[in-house]
Amino acid sequence: MKILNETGEAPSASSQTLAETVADRIREQVVSGRLTPGSHLSELALSEEMHVSRNTLREVFRMLTKEGLLRHEANRGVFVATPSMSTIMDIYRVRRMIECPALAQAHPSHPSARKMRAAVEAAHQCRSTRDWLGVGSADIAFHAAVVELADSPRLSAFFFEVSLELRLVFGLLRDPEFLHAPFIDQNLKILNEFEEGKPAKAADTMETYLNQAERFIMSAYGRLQVKP
Repeated sequence: MKILNETGEAPSASSQTLAETVADRIREQVVSGRLTPGSHLSELALSEEMHVSRNTLREVFRMLTKEGLLRHEANRGVFVATPSMSTIMDIYRVRRMIECPALAQAHPSHPSARKMRAAVEAAHQCRSTRDWLGVGSADIAFHAAVVELADSPRLSAFFFEVSLELRLVFGLLRDPEFLHAPFIDQNLKILNEFEEGKPAKAADTMETYLNQAERFIMSAYGRLQVKP
């Protein structure tokens, strides 16, 4: 089924590209922490800010709603999605299935190891300036580099979608220092084990890390749910 534009014609390649570009900008606002779970997206304000028509923006909203990044509420508008506890559990299940084998089966000289090192260094630098959102971005970059060890563009593209939902999970807690500080050195430990030629040990450490992170986030999320 073709989607028609306001003139009743099929959208051109250029208009589709514009929608994808705007969608990327909104994704980036989620990744950077500027848009947090539950945020209301004003169609008028965004169309003015991004210099696009409201019809283009509606197409963007449809795209991002299909991805699970946004949700539409009748008579209320469009909001950044709020992950459920079952979503959080599924995200960490998927991460264990992807990241641990990627580490275990990779060679320490893989080019992505340099990206892992750069992400760890960025996280430590952000910690020194108390840029906790920056620490979160560095953490996601580290784990994206781990997935790249698998040399699978499809897995990397899939993990990008997972990482968007992961950023929504991070945004739920509203306290990035509390969330990220305990795990900065864990990434360094995983990296050191991998660089020392112990990929299987690094994978075991990663599994322990992900289990711990899941319990940590679920516990914090549960406390949020019971607040009056």
